[in-house]
Amino acid sequence: ATSSDPSDQKIVDFCKKKNFRYFCGNLIDVLDRYYQAAKKNNIDVIVRITSDCPLIDPKVVDEVLENFVSNDYDFYSLGGEFPDGLDCQVFKFSALAKSWIEATLKSDREHVGTYIEKTNPKAFKIGTLKKFKNLQKYRWTIDQIEDYEFLKKIFSKLYKNENIFLTGDIIELLNKEPELLNINKNITRNEGYLKSLEND
Repeated sequence: ATSSDPSDQKIVDFCKKKNFRYFCGNLIDVLDRYYQAAKKNNIDVIVRITSDCPLIDPKVVDEVLENFVSNDYDFYSLGGEFPDGLDCQVFKFSALAKSWIEATLKSDREHVGTYIEKTNPKAFKIGTLKKFKNLQKYRWTIDQIEDYEFLKKIFSKLYKNENIFLTGDIIELLNKEPELLNINKNITRNEGYLKSLEND
């Protein structure tokens, strides 16, 4: 689910080349983009993984999804002290639709799940997986050039012969080579969301 802005045309071209399904929507109103993409494709349950999290852990995503399904939540996410870059959420289309109708804050329109999780949590059945402790200092998301440089190092050391590497592998590497953490240590976590709140 990308945007219709010309800057995202490369993503569309890539999807066409790989025969991946894609949807182009609003650049700023990401909540609308999710809603329209889900509605067009008749999707009942949405797993939200953002493009700035290239080191998402599929096992963590599976665990979040399993807990969501087994407890019939409206919204379920990874929470607690997890590394920045493992963010994932699962929600019902009905919760997304309610958000799409009711959310008016710019921050809630831009960040999709915040209306459910922060603005109006009593209206939904919400759950959180708190799997990690004391790992919030780690950052492997990509927002700034320093993040890109950090991720290049991680991939060069762990991505061999297309093998998938997981959270434990990254932490093991960073314990062996803690100097890598200096590359992007000065970036504020959730900086984009904090700016959105200021704009509200």
